[in-house]
Amino acid sequence: MPVKNIVDDAAEHMQKAVEHVQQLLSKARTGRASASLLDAIRVEYYGEPTPLAQVGSVSVPDARSIVIQPWDRTALSSIEKAILAANLGITPQNDGQIIRISVPPLTEERRKDIVKQCKKMAEEGKLAVRNIRRDANEELKVAEKKEHYSEDDRKRGEEDIQKNTDKYIKEIDTVLSAKEKEIMED
Repeated sequence: MPVKNIVDDAAEHMQKAVEHVQQLLSKARTGRASASLLDAIRVEYYGEPTPLAQVGSVSVPDARSIVIQPWDRTALSSIEKAILAANLGITPQNDGQIIRISVPPLTEERRKDIVKQCKKMAEEGKLAVRNIRRDANEELKVAEKKEHYSEDDRKRGEEDIQKNTDKYIKEIDTVLSAKEKEIMED
């Protein structure tokens, strides 16, 4: 495998690791209401676990509330049960037509806990990027022996991989600091 392919392959995997961290962090709760807070909830609908978004429309009318309008009113109690079972620290209010959820403001202590969880997720993402670097460098060493690349080609490849590693780790740090700021402000 040519050096460029190894470097490009590693960069692609690193980008996916960053995207995964972004996805995880987007689900971390902030003090504001967000429809993404309910993304992972599955509702028992006609015997099948169904994503909440497929059972009704989820809207955020203001910073402190979420409204769920089910397509089928018979699903109201199932939606309510699924939200309670998700253990998100929020309580749904069913008025027979729609479900309202008031998102309580986070306490300072809870905000710090969430930031700590986010830092852990970011650190796992950085570790994944570093592991990709290690594997790519190993591939370069094997390719140098098997495919008779020059030592200079391998070193250039390692430098490029290191540049990508630094770039993607910095990207994770940027995403984390933005999320941290979002969590800590009210």
